Amino acid sequence: MNFNIKAKNLAPIILRMGLSLVFLWFGWQQLANTDAWVGLIPDYALNLSSVSAETLVRFNGSFEIVFGLCLLFGFFTRISAFLLALHMVHITVTVGYNGIGVRDFGLTVAVISLFLLGENAFSLDYYLKNKKQAKIDIQGRENADFS
Repeated sequence: MNFNIKAKNLAPIILRMGLSLVFLWFGWQQLANTDAWVGLIPDYALNLSSVSAETLVRFNGSFEIVFGLCLLFGFFTRISAFLLALHMVHITVTVGYNGIGVRDFGLTVAVISLFLLGENAFSLDYYLKNKKQAKIDIQGRENADFS
C-alpha cells in the first residue's frame, strides 16, 4: 500500500518531466535543423502570415523550448500546459488521422492531463506558493502579536 501512495505522488512528476523533454527535443530540432521542418508548415499558415516559413519554424521551436522549460521546472505549470495543449490540438487536427496524428493525439491528451493536475510538490510553482504562504503566516502572526 505504501508503494501505491509513493507511485501515485510520482506519476504527475514523471508525466511533467517526460512531456517537457519531448517539447524540448522537438523545439531544439526545429531551431537546429530549421530547413527540415519548413515543409511541415501548412499553406494556410504561410498565407495568413507575412513572415517566412523559416521564421515560423524558429518561432514554433522557441515556443516549445520556452514552455518545455517551464514544464521541466514546474514554473507556471498550468498556463504552460494549457498553451501547449492548444498547440498540440492544432497540430493534431492539422496532421490528421495517421500514425503521426495518433501520436500527437496521445501527447495532446497527456498535456491536457498535466493541465488538469497543475502543480505538484516537486515544482517551482509549489515552492513559490508555499514560500509566499509562509511569509503571509509569519506576517499575520507578527501583526496579531501587536494588536
